[in-house]
Amino acid sequence: MTAHPTTSAGFGVYVHWPFCASKCPYCDFNSHVRREPPDEARFLAAFAAEIAHQGALAPGRTVGSVFFGGGTPSLMRPGTVGAILDAIAKAWSVAPDVEVTLEANPTSVDATRFAGYRAAGVGRVSLGVQALNDPDLRALGRLHTAREALDAVGVAQTHFPRSSFDLIYARPAQTPAAWAAELRGAIDRAAEHLSLYQLTIEPDTWFEKLHRAGKLVVPTADEARALWDVTQEVCEAAGLPAYEISNHARPGAQSRHNLVYWRYGEYAGVGPGAHARLVTNEGRIALATERHPETWLALVERDGNATVSREVLSEEAQGDEFLLMGLRLAEGVDPATYEALAGRTLDPRRISALVGDGLIETRAGGRLAVTQAGFPVLDAVVADLAA
Repeated sequence: MTAHPTTSAGFGVYVHWPFCASKCPYCDFNSHVRREPPDEARFLAAFAAEIAHQGALAPGRTVGSVFFGGGTPSLMRPGTVGAILDAIAKAWSVAPDVEVTLEANPTSVDATRFAGYRAAGVGRVSLGVQALNDPDLRALGRLHTAREALDAVGVAQTHFPRSSFDLIYARPAQTPAAWAAELRGAIDRAAEHLSLYQLTIEPDTWFEKLHRAGKLVVPTADEARALWDVTQEVCEAAGLPAYEISNHARPGAQSRHNLVYWRYGEYAGVGPGAHARLVTNEGRIALATERHPETWLALVERDGNATVSREVLSEEAQGDEFLLMGLRLAEGVDPATYEALAGRTLDPRRISALVGDGLIETRAGGRLAVTQAGFPVLDAVVADLAA
């Protein structure tokens, strides 16, 4: 393996299960609803083949984290999850303290499988709660009630040593006071970690159609900013500060897998529509797999993998990705790492201007971090620094 300045950020494996019981109206993820359950045995064999393929591309790594995302991975049988973990262990070494996360719907049906997932090797579950009141859950297209979600959170915490759940804010007609109360209730239930996402209208979703037709009104930019401020204040006061723009955790409870992404480490990505960043003798390569599940399956069965895009990233592209990911973190980025990746230094005049505007700050050791004022305009800050 060629020397690379970011290998210390770790190595993770992302496994994408693309199937859902229903498609949420706000979701633009690669998720699919099928009338008949997929053939798990065929998909398992394909996952194992693609894992072996990427293991050959990036041999000798030690897996520090595995993340089962989707879609809804909790629709998989626990035995399938365990067999995928076995395939990962055949392709790479696995750290004794590996973090294995599985995304799950907080329904009573999914919760019945939690003991099986724990036995299969999952140690952390991430629950897609999204809201803690039934009218908003219905509006978001969720299939669970608030009571069912809280019960599932409790069941998860009895089975897994670590857990997290997601909420969506900036929902239609949501007020700062109502959100603060809901968030405090969530923190009372969340032992260590919350992912808090601002509702955005994504292209080609049902919400976009409703929004265009004037049938869905979301908060204005100023209203959304007020909700953002409430999010930071309530979580900080409760001991769950933001370590990333949308993620809050108690000290030491951060998602280690997501830190691999944000710190620009290496990761394999298997399953329909998965992405990977692997360091090879060619340099850092970006891989993407076929998005459509059945087409992906056919390609893997024919070729041993379903890679549809493979790109050796230029120094400029690596530098841009490093900033885009790393500046999401409260800890910020090391300019020396940027220089090693991008082959150039950051413009000190742009840094000074952004510091002067109160959007970034310099930290001990020269790290650059986005301020609380800068996070709501993060994309603009990154574009300015990368120019």
